[in-house]
Amino acid sequence: MKPAVEAKSVSKIYETAGHAPVKALDNVSLAIAENEFFTLLGPSGCGKTTLLRLIAGFEFPNGGHILLQGQDIAHLPPDKRPVNTVFQHYALFPHMTVAQNVAFGLRMLKRPQAEIGDSVRQALALVKMEAYGARRPSQLSGGQQQRVAFARAIAPHPKVLLLDEPLSALDLKLRQAMRLELKRLQRETGITFIFVTHDQEEALTMSDRIAVMSAGHVQQVGEPLAIYESPVNRFVADFIGDSNFLDGAVVKTAKGGALIKVAPNFLIETSAAGAAKGDKVSLALRPEKITLAQPVKGLPRGVVREAVYIGNSTTYMVEIDGGIGVTVRESNSLSGQSHFAVGDRVGVVVEAGAARLLAG
Repeated sequence: MKPAVEAKSVSKIYETAGHAPVKALDNVSLAIAENEFFTLLGPSGCGKTTLLRLIAGFEFPNGGHILLQGQDIAHLPPDKRPVNTVFQHYALFPHMTVAQNVAFGLRMLKRPQAEIGDSVRQALALVKMEAYGARRPSQLSGGQQQRVAFARAIAPHPKVLLLDEPLSALDLKLRQAMRLELKRLQRETGITFIFVTHDQEEALTMSDRIAVMSAGHVQQVGEPLAIYESPVNRFVADFIGDSNFLDGAVVKTAKGGALIKVAPNFLIETSAAGAAKGDKVSLALRPEKITLAQPVKGLPRGVVREAVYIGNSTTYMVEIDGGIGVTVRESNSLSGQSHFAVGDRVGVVVEAGAARLLAG
């Protein structure tokens, strides 16, 4: 089966008078499957929105190809592509009712009136806004307006729906609720969703796969579990969640694994295919993969320098004997009391296989 959308060696350069050219995308290749919820994730300026605009037809590449179901669409203007876009700002027409806003794109496509009515009703039902068709945007909350924007985008049944940070204007609670709604919409419509965000939690919550981008390059593509648990490099490990970065040396190897010494009494086992004794390496270790215990013989030991209570968990900053600092995150007990206080001597336990060897 052909991918729904494919980018092949795509480059985009912006020329600005008096300034050096900016390469927004540098030889980017991606294949996005039919009916997939695919997220482009990265910081501002990484190229994710540029790639979305190339797919939409608002920009054209300087090199490479954008394919839709195997067909090069570079020659098609935006209104001729079977693609719709939902932007950060809802862009609803204030003088139209909700139903008229949803019908607008269908009228521009000159669909029959009966089809328009059916499609509007179906789209509003999908976003649970059937009762609001006669209202105007000014009579709706921000979350309701966003639902109308989604309904308008899916009403023409596009093959691909592009979403450019559509939840960024909503408050936290509503944003969290809309994540689940968006995933439900994608599943029920079967439309391929391509979602742009800088919010790692949004990406992990909704996506079938994620492409992590930086400086015009794709750093890693994979399912959320793989992206979080097995980052390929320091950038991905740092951008997705929190990580401790530890430098050390390989002191022993066996059957694809290695023992890494990061402090005089702090040894960590990790998978390290190709690593040799004496190699200098860098590791990523998630704070929740470390637990604290009483300082008994056989455990690396240290001192709690900070303890920050954040409701369901407590974050500790621990200075391990030998000068290495690590962040530890532990779930709180039923009593809500953290286990250790600043100044406590503690033992440090690393979950087996939790540390990841980084490529760079």
